[in-house]
Amino acid sequence: QLQASGGGLVQAGDSLRVSCAASARIYSSNVMAWFRQASGQEREFSAAIRYGTGNTYYADSVKGRFTISRDKAKNTVYLQMNNLKPDDTAVYYCAMGRSYSRSVREYDYWGQGTLVTVSS
Repeated sequence: QLQASGGGLVQAGDSLRVSCAASARIYSSNVMAWFRQASGQEREFSAAIRYGTGNTYYADSVKGRFTISRDKAKNTVYLQMNNLKPDDTAVYYCAMGRSYSRSVREYDYWGQGTLVTVSS
């Protein structure tokens, strides 16, 4: 199971870090990703990391502002979000898959989501 946490209400320009803790082992072959879903919109890819190599991937909308990382000792993945904008307001979901993809269909396990609200 994946447990997302760390969401909250912040102002534009602020930073926030959300976390995703896994109760089961994350294998080096796994890819961990963050998706987000704004109200009334489809879930969209934000960032991903290959758990073994640490290679990272970002959507253009967050590149340069968001950083995905992992702590193998804690079995946890993070998404550091800087210079937040109102358009970043969404429920953020972590997901685990067996290969890198930007499609929600390629991820087998999902966390419950954590709400990030950015006010202007």
